[in-house]
This record gives sequence, structure tokens and C-alpha cells, in this order.
Amino acid sequence: MYECDTCPRYFKSLFACRRHMDDNDHWAVFECETCDEEFNCEEEADLHMSRYKHYAPKIPCDTCDRKFHTQRSADQHMDALGHWVPPWPCETCNLMFFSESTAEKHMREKNHYRYYCRPCDRRFQNENNLKMHLNSKIHRGQDIVCPFCKTGFATATGVTHHLERGSCPHAPSLNREAIYKFIRSRDTQGILTKKMLEWHEDDNGKYTATSRAFNGKSWECYICHRKFNTSAALSQHLNSTVHKQKLYHCPNMTGRCGKEFVTLAALFNHLESESCGFTRFEKVQLQAQNLFDRNKMIAF
Repeated sequence: MYECDTCPRYFKSLFACRRHMDDNDHWAVFECETCDEEFNCEEEADLHMSRYKHYAPKIPCDTCDRKFHTQRSADQHMDALGHWVPPWPCETCNLMFFSESTAEKHMREKNHYRYYCRPCDRRFQNENNLKMHLNSKIHRGQDIVCPFCKTGFATATGVTHHLERGSCPHAPSLNREAIYKFIRSRDTQGILTKKMLEWHEDDNGKYTATSRAFNGKSWECYICHRKFNTSAALSQHLNSTVHKQKLYHCPNMTGRCGKEFVTLAALFNHLESESCGFTRFEKVQLQAQNLFDRNKMIAF
């Protein structure tokens, strides 16, 4: 099939197609970028513009509407007339600067860093890192107290991690599984805890890598097949939460977050980050304090 250069018609033969274009003046026209010459094919137009240097200038000035044939000509023009656009932007406002140091000075004086802690004079790569800093003990103190040993923590994540690891000297029997049973007994509506079809009571067992885990070169996890240099490293991996059951879910049902977590500390960390927009950092701290209070119910 042969297509007309101008309209969407097709023809079975080249002769019929050319006759149609002759009769209807439908031949494609390729114009010179400078003069008024027109050509029936692109190759002829390119040959003409190359021979007579009729290619239009395409390199623009940063400021005015002028265009140039070469980058060198454009640079000379912008040097002569001061038409360079400043390359360094402010992270907040629309101002531009000719040097990084000038931009830095402006942002420091105007507090225009996008992710900046003014009291600490520190910059951060992204909003999440800044939030983590602002919610750390540097700014929050250690107001979240362990209900047993009274050790202070900056966040609900910190105190919960302390208890789930069995690190509290006044509550050595507490661990991830014991806390889950406690939370599940109070969380009758399944706001935080998952409805487990099968719960392994021995999920908190301690594991030690044996010689059977050595494959001749390294110590290999039989579940995920990760390799370790020592048996101690493999044992530490096996006793971590990597292969534990996911016991908790984000309570953000209307937002359909759907994330699940192995530990309560991981769930609190997710909520504290405010990544799914379900609740504010401050409310997480309050609810975490209420969580271990016998007189209060779970209500996120």
C-alpha cells in the first residue's frame, strides 16, 4: 500500500498514488529554513541548506529571543550583553544566583533551605530525614518512659523496641511474643493486630547454627539462602525478626495502607513517619503511653 504525502488516503499502486498527488497538489513540501525555496523531498532541502548555509540558527540565548548557529556564538553574545541566566537556584523562592556560595548565603540568611533545621544549623537530603531529626531526642527530649524501669526514650518506637527485645531489666520476661499476646487480648476489634489463622507459640525460640548449615564456603540460611562468613552471624540472623510472622497491620483502613509489620515497634515507626497520613507523630506518642495502661483501651 502507498500513502499520500498529505492526506490519509492509501493506494494499491505507486502510479495511482502519484497520480492522486499530482491531481490534488498533495505532494509534500519541504521548505528551506531561511529562504523561500521549496522542495519535494527532504534530501533536496537538506542539500540546498547545506550548500548555501541556509540552516536556521537553533541555539538560543538564555535571556533574549536571539538564536545562533553555534554554541560559541551564543556564549559570546551572552558574555557581551550579560544575558547568562544564573545557574544556582534558591531551594524555596524563585531567586537565582551566579555562584553556589551566594545561593548558600541567601538561603542561610533567609532560612530558605528546603530541608533545614535552623536551631542546629543542619541541612538534610529530604523531608523524611528532617522529620526524623526533629522527632529525635535532640528536639523531643526523652519524655516517653518505660512503664517498668522508667528509662526515658524519645519516641514510642524506642520504648517499644526496648521492651520487645527483652532489654528491660525490670521486665526480663517481656519480649515480642509476650507483648503481642497482651496487645491482642486488648485489641478485640483487630485495630492493630492481625487475625492469625495459626499462631506459633515457639516463635520466640532461640536458634543456633550447626555444622549442617556450612555449605563448604559459607554459612547458609536454609530459609532465604543468605550466606554468612561465620556461624555466629548466621545464628544472629536466625534469631532476628527477618523470618518472623507479621503480627500487626497499619490501622489506616480507609486509606488502604495495607502494610504489615513483624513488631509493634515497626508499626509505631511507620505511624510516626506519617507516611500514610493516618495520624500525627504526637498522637502516636500519646496512644503508646495509653497502650500499656490497664485502665485505657486501644483507640487509634
